[in-house]
Amino acid sequence: MTLFQIAEPGQTPAPHERRRAVGIDLGTTNSLVATVRDGRPECLPDADGRVMLPSLVHYTPEGAVRVGEGARLALMTDPEHSFKSIKRLMGRSMSDVMQLRQALPYRFESGEGVPRMHVPGGSVTAVQVSSEILRALRGRAEAALGGALVGAVITVPAYFDEAQRQATRDAARLAGLHVLRLLNEPTAAAVAYGLDRRDSGTLAVFDLGGGTFDISILRLSRGVFEVLATGGDSQLGGDDFDEAVACWILDEAGIKAELSTGAQRHLQGVACQVKERLTEHAQAEVRIELGREAVWSGCLSCGRFNELIDPLVDRTLRACRRALRDAGLEAGQIDEVVMVGGATRVPRVRERVAGLFGREPLTDIDPDRVVALGAALQADVLAGNKPGEDWLLLDVIPLSLGIETLGGLVERLIPRNTTLPVARAQEFTTFRDGQTAMALHVVQGERERVEDCRSLARFELRGIPPMAAGAARIRVTFQVDADGLLTVSAVEASTGVSAEITVKPSHGLAEGEIERMLRDSVAHAAEDMQVRRLREARVEGERVRVALEAALSADAALVGEDGERITAARIGLDRALAGEDVEVLRQATAALEQACAGFVERRMNQAVARAMKGHAIDQFAHGREED
Repeated sequence: MTLFQIAEPGQTPAPHERRRAVGIDLGTTNSLVATVRDGRPECLPDADGRVMLPSLVHYTPEGAVRVGEGARLALMTDPEHSFKSIKRLMGRSMSDVMQLRQALPYRFESGEGVPRMHVPGGSVTAVQVSSEILRALRGRAEAALGGALVGAVITVPAYFDEAQRQATRDAARLAGLHVLRLLNEPTAAAVAYGLDRRDSGTLAVFDLGGGTFDISILRLSRGVFEVLATGGDSQLGGDDFDEAVACWILDEAGIKAELSTGAQRHLQGVACQVKERLTEHAQAEVRIELGREAVWSGCLSCGRFNELIDPLVDRTLRACRRALRDAGLEAGQIDEVVMVGGATRVPRVRERVAGLFGREPLTDIDPDRVVALGAALQADVLAGNKPGEDWLLLDVIPLSLGIETLGGLVERLIPRNTTLPVARAQEFTTFRDGQTAMALHVVQGERERVEDCRSLARFELRGIPPMAAGAARIRVTFQVDADGLLTVSAVEASTGVSAEITVKPSHGLAEGEIERMLRDSVAHAAEDMQVRRLREARVEGERVRVALEAALSADAALVGEDGERITAARIGLDRALAGEDVEVLRQATAALEQACAGFVERRMNQAVARAMKGHAIDQFAHGREED
């Protein structure tokens, strides 16, 4: 993410005047707001001195909204209208959340598009729920700073795609916040650590929160933060550690019956307390009460806890190794490992991460606060409070962006892990004679076929002047800004007619989907390339056949003695087009072109004769001299 200008001309504050700006970590489990005071970032507490706001929202029967600790009790008493981990639903469609529906106690409205959950008096979306959390953080900040905010830097997971980032912006707008920048969470952590500790080197940011895991490899050099590669797992976090402990409790207690939603959440709360106690103690006492008869007491040792969570930790380390491969680095080339997220307090996690990278990770900044602190530092710069600062933050795009071409193939314009912001352009042309419009389909993914990628947007370019197939020049440009938002434009060269779309879909890709798409691109690489070769050969064969039909329609009298050869070659091409053999198809296409060579030559001679009729040769020569 690149910062070229720190303050707008004429808007630099006077030395005594500071503009109120904050950094917000909008987390899955907890959220925080921070600002810079006396040159140092600090998290802002609520009236009770708590800096972490639980990312919980409850809509009461009376129509009131409770956020944070005030909503915690309602998780058990009114789970249908109490929302937790809402970040997992941001930017996702109804079909995306169907697989999670059994684990969610909410009542969803039927239909596709943006998921809407029933609450007293109506329904809400994930964006609206998130806006309540942001509104609470905004109120806390304005009370602490004594006035309205000029804006906020809000952090998002590195894997958030265009839809998820746009959903975050929409939530901020509903909360009355001006977004100065969306900042990737690992980059925010690098800001908090990197500016204090070193001005160059290579970092691994290991971010294990309550509901998601991200790993990012960053290069720091004299104030430049460049994300080399990202990875992660959207369905892995400290909550899964709790779930592992909860399952152990049920097994030890011999409880087989299905628990109510309230009992499940009580059990998860107990499991979380056990996990937190084992962070500092060798064992933890466990006692649960799930009804009058379901009471059980026991003890969980640190060793047994490590056995329970090791498979989950293994998943994080596999993602780390993939990110290192993507960055072209070995674990030993990492200079520092930054730990982010409350789940990184677990000693087993720190031990395993240290083993992978061969060095102790940095943990002296509170892992729950480090992202918010980094965001606050950048917010201070963007607000114009540090006119001498010139940070350059370079993030990358998580999945390739491209456009559909004939045959249902993907032409990639921006490959994954390209540094942002970025603009790439490529020229395309028409397929048929006289074509006056072109439909453009924007997709995201690593596979060769459109059906294996994610559709982002469709739009049309109209007003192309009628020309022969292949004569028009349409320049398609993809631009991704520093926040990861995509704009696609198309311009026809001769007339300047254009069309443009800013991709703001209502749902998008989760981190797990991105990981799956990357795995599929590797697993199906050979198959995809074979399919691509076949489809490209079919497109070329279709082009030759369409061109021949148009020529025969206009000048059939010029076929002459080549008629039988052209007919035979055309039949051969028809057969090849119906088959699956790439080489046979290419040979049949070449055979038809060769059979038509005499016919094409006679048509060209006739066209030249028509153009020269009534003109002397020296007229054409004179015109060439003037050119």
